[in-house]
Amino acid sequence: MTSESVQPASKPSRRSVVAAVGAAGLAVALTACGSEEDASGSSTEQGAAGGGATSASGGGAGGAALAKTADIPEGSGKVFSDQKVVVSQPAAGDFKAFSTICTHRDCPMIDLKEDTLSCSCHGSQFSVLDGSVKKGPATEPLAAKQITVSGDSITLA
Repeated sequence: MTSESVQPASKPSRRSVVAAVGAAGLAVALTACGSEEDASGSSTEQGAAGGGATSASGGGAGGAALAKTADIPEGSGKVFSDQKVVVSQPAAGDFKAFSTICTHRDCPMIDLKEDTLSCSCHGSQFSVLDGSVKKGPATEPLAAKQITVSGDSITLA
């Protein structure tokens, strides 16, 4: 009988396992936390809190009709969660639209009470009348969205 030393199969070091798990976790976290941007590149539409660009011209817009003007209460608004937009009417006949994605951590928002849109993730609150931050932790206003008002129809541009 010969005396050979039997070596167990080599295993990856603990450092290699921890590094691999960490890299996989980081990849998942980065994928889940990626910011959402609409197809039109809304970053150019984010601006001062007063800007909900509204066009009252009768020209046809390329977007889908969201609502009738009568559906949007004066001094408040209506959330369209599928389109990730809120349309408001700060004053009679003046319509504005803003993204419903919270500027703090990109959470979608649907909780609208009177003129305040609230984020259920971290408690930020925004005015739907001008997009401004009413309560943090968010510090940036909501992104303005382009809408067209033609007759009694409101269309997302």
